[in-house]
Amino acid sequence: MSKNKQLNSNIIKVFVPFFERIRQFFMKKSYWLLHLAVILAGFTGVFGKLISLNEVLLTWYRLFFSAIFLFILLKILKVEKLKNSKEKLNIAKVGLLITAHWIFFYASIKYSTISIGVICYCLTSFFTALFKPLINKKPFVLSEMILSGITLIGISLIFHFDTSYQLGIAFGVISSAIGALYTIYNERLAKSNYDSKIINYYQMIGGTIGLGVLLPIYLFVFPTSYIIPNAQDIIYLILLSIFCTVGLYVAVTEVLSKISAFTVNLSFNLEPIYSIIIAFLFFNEGKNVLPSFYVGVCCVILSVVLQSLFFVRRSK
Repeated sequence: MSKNKQLNSNIIKVFVPFFERIRQFFMKKSYWLLHLAVILAGFTGVFGKLISLNEVLLTWYRLFFSAIFLFILLKILKVEKLKNSKEKLNIAKVGLLITAHWIFFYASIKYSTISIGVICYCLTSFFTALFKPLINKKPFVLSEMILSGITLIGISLIFHFDTSYQLGIAFGVISSAIGALYTIYNERLAKSNYDSKIINYYQMIGGTIGLGVLLPIYLFVFPTSYIIPNAQDIIYLILLSIFCTVGLYVAVTEVLSKISAFTVNLSFNLEPIYSIIIAFLFFNEGKNVLPSFYVGVCCVILSVVLQSLFFVRRSK
């Protein structure tokens, strides 16, 4: 018995460190995958600038391609689709919010710069802190309002001093307000025990159909020279749909099986920073902004840092 115990002890000593190394390897792999997902999210604005289609057509094609790729993904993973039409409609209606959010987000980028578009997106936290208590009929959270207020000051500095991009900033503010509504109502769906892939799929379907119905009216009022994307735009749209929509979702889902949702959400605070770095490196946007832009960005970054510190303190 003692020999067996000694043998078992030796086996444990050999294999426990081995399996611990494997666990650490996959944990590190998950963290790399998480930051890859954040970088992919940062490229969303870049594709918005590269694709020559206007913001409405760009959004429709993104919805359409994403719905197709999600359909293929559901088939591969053998995820059963919903059979209740009412449930499908309830999810699809929320997809109209993400559709409107994307339209104004891309309009913000096209009428200003990638940097300004993603900075305005940071206002989503302000509008979430404002809308969520009103919709859920709960008291306001003072810390959230203060932190969001700092972001609002930063956006105001950019808006007040950099008059050349006021229209783009206005579109960005509207985009963030709609994005906040989407986040609030999407959170309700997530808590309803639906598969998140199913939620995303029917939202893309809802957005494709909803915007598709309005497209003829839009094109009649705002005619454009072409509505079918060229070869280069199709490549960018496919990349945007696969990597920045479906791929981004798959990566985050994989990461959540290894890393806490808190860490994931905290990491995504870096998305605007990555977008600005990409825009400055590849589009030379640093030459097109005034010093007030950097002051405003510092305010936004300050709010993100303080928010992160509050989250860390609460989690402890």
